[in-house]
Amino acid sequence: MATGRAHRPATRSRGIPEATVARLPLYLRALTALSERSVPTVSSEELAAAAGVNSAKLRKDFSYLGSYGTRGVGYDVEYLVYQISRELGLTQDWPVVIVGIGNLGAALANYGGFASRGFRVAALIDADPSMAGKPVAGIPVQHTDELEKIIQDDGVSIGVIATPAGAAQQVCDRLVAAGVTSILNFAPTVLNVPEGVDVRKVDLSIELQILAFHEQRKAGEEAAGDAGAVPPVAARKQQQPSTDQGPDGDVPAVMPA
Repeated sequence: MATGRAHRPATRSRGIPEATVARLPLYLRALTALSERSVPTVSSEELAAAAGVNSAKLRKDFSYLGSYGTRGVGYDVEYLVYQISRELGLTQDWPVVIVGIGNLGAALANYGGFASRGFRVAALIDADPSMAGKPVAGIPVQHTDELEKIIQDDGVSIGVIATPAGAAQQVCDRLVAAGVTSILNFAPTVLNVPEGVDVRKVDLSIELQILAFHEQRKAGEEAAGDAGAVPPVAARKQQQPSTDQGPDGDVPAVMPA
């Protein structure tokens, strides 16, 4: 199996939009679940619903991969799993280092999804000397003094930063200087990187704050709706045209029986 340094995915050279690339893992997750249930084919509507997108967008995304499905049959699940995995670079081995083995770093090290998706945790790194040698998820933690040597020896091109915010930029600089070109950042800070280095940021507190905003907005809309609600009887009186127009009106106050 090739290693992460052998070559990089060809998505950009093939002109696949970044928005499509961001959706490919969603399709792959849904397809993998279908594959595990031995489902042979899936329609665009079914797969789109499972991935949380609309079917027209899915078909457009798959057209960039050269996959159009078969009318009346749908898409071959196993072939799509292979096709998307290849496009994402998951048919090769990607050694990963995790820097910062606190609660979050340890949880990431114990996450079983890395290996099943083509990512091998090559090393766990921490600045605390007392952590050195302690096994986490069966991997002994190594001191940050060894960072550059580990990256070179294992051909690491992806680094995961799970350090406190104050240490993240320094760790990032060392990773980049040692040859790491892709970084997944869990530290609550913005990293500055040179051109050619990709950073994906995961900030759980920001996601929670966004959810809090939506909850507050929904609560405000409900309160406004309750305040503006008209009692049923009053509403009927407002909506019903008056028939009491006086002696000169076209409609008498009391209709004849």
